[in-house]
Amino acid sequence: MSAVRTASSGEALPGWEFLLTAEGLAALSDVDAALASGENSVAVGARLRKHGGSPERVAALLTQAELRRRARGKFGALAERLLFTQAGLEQATRAPVAALHAERFRDAGCRTVADLGCGIGAESLAMLGAGLSVRAVELDPFTARLAEHNLTVAAAIHGAAGNALASPAVRIGDAEALGSALRASAPPAIAPRPEGDAARPPWSLDGVDGVFLDPARRTSGHRDTRRLAAPEDYSPSLTFAFGLAERFPTGVKLGPGLDRELIPDDAEAQWVSADGQLVETGLWFGSVARPGVRRSALVLRGDETAELTAAGDAPDPGHGPLGEFLYEPDGAVIRARLIGLLAERIGARTVSDGIAYLSGERLVRTPFAQAFRIVEQLPAREKELRRALVARDVGVLEIKKRGADVDPAALRKRLRLRGSQSATLFLTRVSGRHVALLAERA
Repeated sequence: MSAVRTASSGEALPGWEFLLTAEGLAALSDVDAALASGENSVAVGARLRKHGGSPERVAALLTQAELRRRARGKFGALAERLLFTQAGLEQATRAPVAALHAERFRDAGCRTVADLGCGIGAESLAMLGAGLSVRAVELDPFTARLAEHNLTVAAAIHGAAGNALASPAVRIGDAEALGSALRASAPPAIAPRPEGDAARPPWSLDGVDGVFLDPARRTSGHRDTRRLAAPEDYSPSLTFAFGLAERFPTGVKLGPGLDRELIPDDAEAQWVSADGQLVETGLWFGSVARPGVRRSALVLRGDETAELTAAGDAPDPGHGPLGEFLYEPDGAVIRARLIGLLAERIGARTVSDGIAYLSGERLVRTPFAQAFRIVEQLPAREKELRRALVARDVGVLEIKKRGADVDPAALRKRLRLRGSQSATLFLTRVSGRHVALLAERA
């Protein structure tokens, strides 16, 4: 893939303006087709330059084609019609997760939702798909133009008309005005119209009955961005987001490692994992929060969805002797602190205090944990461990660890295994004692 230079916030990457023209979109479709047929990017680029394509435009086309290819994992076949930036794609919500967000607003009776900080438009796409009207807002002008393209595509697909796509993305001037309001961290600042202007600005919350925010948690730009550590440096800040939650049914998408001390008492906190990867913490307020639910672990695997819910953190389960089966809880269950609820459901216990592995005598299938049958306990010391693995002809070793100070990649390299068998090794503590457990997936 050809490299592109980094553009500062608000500026189009070199050659990317071309992508927003009819000619550019047609050329991009041709590039997608050529790459899909097996032609490599070097040959495609050479052909484009031979026919007069500038280096910047050729780089933009090839980069965008690669982003579309990577986007299929999040957007499916729709990715072939959308436009992305590297940062926008990395931060975009996966389509199945965004669809669940949209369903919350629809089921709560919301009709028009403001998507503040829409990025390339992933959440707004899902809202249109759920039949909601969307007021999408993005501070970065170039990203906003890509979002406008993406939402126009979605509106055509879903047959949205008129106010179903009210303000698909803000323009530069409006973005600057909204930026001032967001930086003020004062919720009322977003609503007033300019004095004497009867037209509602795109960023007004007049007529909105739900708000979704995905605060930017990285520095501005379209690629090579840096993660922000302080929540008050997010754009918008958590203070601003939580202020809106006092006035509207509100959803706030945050990182999965969110400091739990920041979660307001009146919020439903939902941790989401998709295909084994912990992807977000969602905070829900007002009518989009479910009565009696304050903690939730939502697990998506393929087309299957499962959820654990509770009114609060579940008490930690007790620990006991190692059983025949070991369970590795999903990351969403761990972050939601619902391991105790899971242990109760499957009749298991922790292997040691403070260790998020569960163990039991019988196999219980659950979407909330991976199950392993313990084959045997091996020596924990490295030299003895290697001899035991070599004796068992192990060559491919999956290493999992909790409560053990070891780098699995470095250990795997030091073990120098060359056997023909595959195995899983758990390095952990059982009743406070360091152990090495050879296991197989149940």
